[in-house]
Amino acid sequence: MEPGLSIESGSAIRVAVLPVGGTIPPPRLREYAALVARHARVDLASLRTYYSEHQKSPFAHQPWETGCLRLKFVLGGCVPSPWEDFQSSRKVLAVIGICHLPSSPDLDRVAADFVDAARTYPSALARRCFAFCPRDAQMAGKKRDDIIMFPPSDQQSVELHMLTMIQDLAASLLMEFEKWVLRAESTGTILKTPLDSQSSLGSEEVIKAKKRRLGRAQKIIGDYCLLAGSPMDANAHYTTAIELARLTGDVFWHAGALEGSVCALVADRMGQSDPVLEDEVKYRYYTIIQLYRRATLQDNAQRVSPVSFELEAALKLARYLCRQELAKEVSDLLMGAADGAKALIDASDRLILYIEIARLFGTLGYKRKAAFFSRQVAQLYLQQDNAYAAMSAMQVLTMTTNAYHVQSRKTSKINHDSSKAIVSLFESQWSTLQMVVLREILMSSIRAADPLSSWSAAARLLRSFYPLITPAGQSGLASSLANSADKLPTGTRCADPCLPFIRLHSFPLHPSQRDIVKRNPGKKEWWTGAGPSGPFIYTPFSKAGASSGTSKQEVSWIVGEPVQVMVELANPCSFDLVIESIYLSVHSGNFDAFPVSVSLPPNTSKLVLLSGIPTQVGPISIPGCIVHCFGVITEHLFKEVDCLLLGAAQGLVLSDPFRCCGSSKFKSVNFPSISVVPPLPLLVANVVGGDGSILLYEGEIRDVLITLTNAGTVPVEEANIALSGKNQDSVISIAHSTWKSALPIKPGGEVTFAVTLRAWHLSSADLEADGSRSPASSRRIAREGINPFLNIHYAGPANPENGDISLPPGRRLVVPLNICVVQGMRLVRARLLSMEIPARFTEAHLRPVSGKDDISTGNDTERTNINLLKIDPYKGSWGLCLLELELFNPTDVVFDVDVAVHSDDTNVDQRVISEGSAGDAACHKTRIDRDYSARVLIPLENFKLPVLDASFFVKESSSDEPLGSRAAAIAERNAKAELNASINNLISKIKVKWHSGRNSSGELNIKDAIQAALQASIMDILLPDPLTFSFKLAKNRIATNADSSKDSGNPSTHSSDGNVGPSTDNVLRCDDPISAHAMTHMEVQIRNNTKEIIQMNLSISCKDVAGDNCFDENSATVLWAGVLSDIHLEVPPLQEVVHPFSVYFLVPGDYSLQASSVIIDATDVLRARAKAESPDEPILCRGSPFHIRVVGTA
Repeated sequence: MEPGLSIESGSAIRVAVLPVGGTIPPPRLREYAALVARHARVDLASLRTYYSEHQKSPFAHQPWETGCLRLKFVLGGCVPSPWEDFQSSRKVLAVIGICHLPSSPDLDRVAADFVDAARTYPSALARRCFAFCPRDAQMAGKKRDDIIMFPPSDQQSVELHMLTMIQDLAASLLMEFEKWVLRAESTGTILKTPLDSQSSLGSEEVIKAKKRRLGRAQKIIGDYCLLAGSPMDANAHYTTAIELARLTGDVFWHAGALEGSVCALVADRMGQSDPVLEDEVKYRYYTIIQLYRRATLQDNAQRVSPVSFELEAALKLARYLCRQELAKEVSDLLMGAADGAKALIDASDRLILYIEIARLFGTLGYKRKAAFFSRQVAQLYLQQDNAYAAMSAMQVLTMTTNAYHVQSRKTSKINHDSSKAIVSLFESQWSTLQMVVLREILMSSIRAADPLSSWSAAARLLRSFYPLITPAGQSGLASSLANSADKLPTGTRCADPCLPFIRLHSFPLHPSQRDIVKRNPGKKEWWTGAGPSGPFIYTPFSKAGASSGTSKQEVSWIVGEPVQVMVELANPCSFDLVIESIYLSVHSGNFDAFPVSVSLPPNTSKLVLLSGIPTQVGPISIPGCIVHCFGVITEHLFKEVDCLLLGAAQGLVLSDPFRCCGSSKFKSVNFPSISVVPPLPLLVANVVGGDGSILLYEGEIRDVLITLTNAGTVPVEEANIALSGKNQDSVISIAHSTWKSALPIKPGGEVTFAVTLRAWHLSSADLEADGSRSPASSRRIAREGINPFLNIHYAGPANPENGDISLPPGRRLVVPLNICVVQGMRLVRARLLSMEIPARFTEAHLRPVSGKDDISTGNDTERTNINLLKIDPYKGSWGLCLLELELFNPTDVVFDVDVAVHSDDTNVDQRVISEGSAGDAACHKTRIDRDYSARVLIPLENFKLPVLDASFFVKESSSDEPLGSRAAAIAERNAKAELNASINNLISKIKVKWHSGRNSSGELNIKDAIQAALQASIMDILLPDPLTFSFKLAKNRIATNADSSKDSGNPSTHSSDGNVGPSTDNVLRCDDPISAHAMTHMEVQIRNNTKEIIQMNLSISCKDVAGDNCFDENSATVLWAGVLSDIHLEVPPLQEVVHPFSVYFLVPGDYSLQASSVIIDATDVLRARAKAESPDEPILCRGSPFHIRVVGTA
């Protein structure tokens, strides 16, 4: 059998192309052979120049205008076939010698070698020897007829020269065909085949042979007509041969003549598609197959069987019909031919048959059948014990890997985005077949001494089918890999990865890589809205798609700054896997990867951090990793493993290598879009004193120093610091001027600035949580999610480089202020105390609010003895309300506590406060040691409102108005708002501050406790009395006496300015003694604190230390002048009246004056303030007792 046969093969002239004259370099030989093979078709019209007709041509219907000669060049020649007389197309009818003259300078030797080579083909009718690249001396020598030289020239000239020589050769062949046909028609010829040589030469056989000779001659003449390009003449001779063969019973030659007629029919209509022609061809070829089968049965006893012609006929018809519409018919023909392979005696014939069947099945698209017969071809090759056969087997098996889905990555690109890349058939037989194919490739590559192919096959076998291979088999494949690697040069790369399995785990981005902010040239504050408010790049509460319009994450890397990628490695095999090096695979050339060595025990997985440094600006793509394992370098792609794991999840592949190694469930990781940006500054923040939690007690205020160091290679030229996170109000101030003055911060430079922090107050839940712990294990770590952050946005130089209009991006540094707030000074309770005691006041307590009258007669000891009492010196301490605060120190440090009461600069009633300050009043510092408590008293007399307004009682006073009254609702709302404002103002004036050590200070949160303590009596504390009484010396005695005498009925005088208090020039001081037995002129001052006129009856009383009335008529110890009882007065709103009187003390001692009045026709506001239960109940107002010390002798 011959390979590559078709129906048109009978019209092709076989030409042997032989290298002669010495060894020709392979590239040159391929070049010369391609130059010759380019002219396989020669038109008859182009032969007119070289053709000469010596006598009338036997080809009467030669198509000179449309016909052609078909040449079939066989490089290296071929073995003469014993069937040349049966089919003339099997003869070598021409010989072409190729010589490379630089390798063979001796022309005589070249000519001799060509003659010797052509002598092996006696059937050759024409011979040519082509010599290429001759030297100048060879060209100048005597012209030779037996060697045709091709001088060095351009390619077009050489091709034209070769075309001329091939046309000359074709014309010579055509003339030789004419001679042969004329000679055969006139003299006849004896034609025999191997079948004839085996038959006996009996009389009957001789007679039969003579009868068959004429028919066989007609058949051969038809062959030469067909070779000469005259299919009509050939068809006429074939028709005659068919009739004669039918008459003589020459079945084998009958089939040959009929096959020649089909060839002539197809050659005559070359390039035409005709269904009638196709049906005719099929009909005749089925007849041909039957005739060859009959001839095979007749000659079954002979050692030479013509079954190969039957199989060739089936293959020719299958090739002619080979298209998808006739796939069933072609498949039946090929399978029938495959069954006939058993009858072939020669193994080479079976090899050719299987090759042709595999080719046709591949052309038809039946890849598995083509792969099956290709494996049969490989088996026949492997039966031969030589390296070339093993190489052929390896190459044939390699072509089958696509059909079995075990192909090398080098020969086929897998579609990673499709699940078709996964082996979709998961039957054990299919997997076994795949393993067999790979094992055959491994064996053939080892026999062919191809270590790279053997390494690739072993790697694919181990990687794809490790679950089906025993531990011993896995170790054997590992040994094969090592042995193959020993035969390879160091650094050899293979396209097929082996172990381990590698998948992308995550991108552990450092905050310096994550917090990169794009800068807008048209926006000055480019950092606004540039990122999240916290330190995390992703929050689960953000809206999907709000951050970016694409689902692919964008990551920016900086030139010169190291980055990391975490991958997971898995070794599902039973041997230790040593990875000599593994690093990231980057094809863009702008990334330097750092290799690491890894050792994986059997059936284990490991997370590995792979790092590198970007070197240039531009995008970066990381498809996988480069692994140096088993002595060979391979590239492992992430997408291939993702497809493998997806197939394992769908049950399409054998197993999941990571699950086999105990790894977690597969989770797909989206590969981000990575871009490299120019070098940027890099600020590193450091909290002076340690980066741990900043321990603060509740309310503590402390300065924390933060140092910023530029660790980059670019200076920081602009920066902005802002707050984010929770408890932002705990940051009181930031020293912006400090760090701004340090700009620009050069590489390696640093700046330190202060941040003032104030600890917030713990909630009840936090206090309960801390209370449940022992003191030794109290919380010293800041809770997550409650701390503020410093968002520092900074950028380098803004001038673009290389003409780029876009600015380099900036950065965001998040500095968490890890504040750990613990309970410090604790307020145990706050309660209201009411006291009715007489009080003594020193001169220090009588200093006026304005501070202009500086009285300093008292000594410092007396001034500081009663700093706690903050009351009006004109009222004494009658009805004094004190706020008691009980404090406890549960910590292990000592606290110094200061209680400060902040008041307004001036009050309506001109109250005098202590401590020499118009705005503040402070107590002694109280030191509280650990596990000790202390109590602090705070007087509340200075917190009364200046005016008793009816709006505070709007709810009671408006009870008669109809429900739903809009005016009443508005009034009630305004009253409540004003009352709440007053309460808050009162509470805000009381401050409890503490100090501990040098730098620790804070303020205690007492707002809620004070509000709860004052809740029941807040109205009594805030609301003033309707009338206020005070005593003083008479301003002008003469004037006072004149007034008293002039109007004894109403001796009181009005003050023109309601806001004028008692004059400090004639104030009766508590420590100034009054002389006995002397007339003392005094005044009582009554102030109206309401917005309405008050009419009243005033009475003045004087008592001694025993509490007896000194104005008793029966036993009076004090004499008086003026009216002291039932004094009818009318006080205008928010104004004062003064009533003068004189007293004469008879006995030295301590006395107390007190004024009281009964209000006439009291209003609802006054009754509400007095909490009167009945409208007829009298309203009595009484002032506080005022102490007087009288000196002298009895």
